[in-house]
Amino acid sequence: MNTFELVLTDEEKRFCKDLVIWVIRQHLSQTSEARPVLESTTLSAELGAFVTLKRGGRLRGCIGNIVGSGPLVATIERMAGAAAFEDPRFPPLTAGELDDLEIEVSVMGPLTPCPDPELIEVGRHGLYIRKSIHSGLLLPQVATEWGWDRETFLDQTCVKAGLPKGTWRKPKTEIWWFEAVIF
Repeated sequence: MNTFELVLTDEEKRFCKDLVIWVIRQHLSQTSEARPVLESTTLSAELGAFVTLKRGGRLRGCIGNIVGSGPLVATIERMAGAAAFEDPRFPPLTAGELDDLEIEVSVMGPLTPCPDPELIEVGRHGLYIRKSIHSGLLLPQVATEWGWDRETFLDQTCVKAGLPKGTWRKPKTEIWWFEAVIF
């Protein structure tokens, strides 16, 4: 069974969110403060992460790396800038949006093949579906936020991949799952 056990302290979580804000302010030239620093073995680990930005409960940007490429803190820093200024679904974030920005960070566990779609637990597992040149990923919290059951979650991950609903049932469709620490 897919189990990801990573514990981040409240201080580490707060630091990560402060880093996201710092990156955005730095890009908007609204801060001359030094980059936040926190010594942490966990933040030095090579893990993937997604940064999700919302305003008024609505998605404003979300970009991430499924797997780590360097220390977690560096991944969060890169994904913060990408979520704010490079998500192709949205215009770049503006200074006027900072005050009511909601930040969510998802630290990714290992991505592994799902042995049986019946084992997927809504709210616990995230999904990555791939077939041919199409692929799509949905974080674990997405299904809960939308009130989806397992089959709807699988169908919506297919849609995110640009595939028809139900493609997850077809041969040669790869279903991968993961867990994440979300804060």
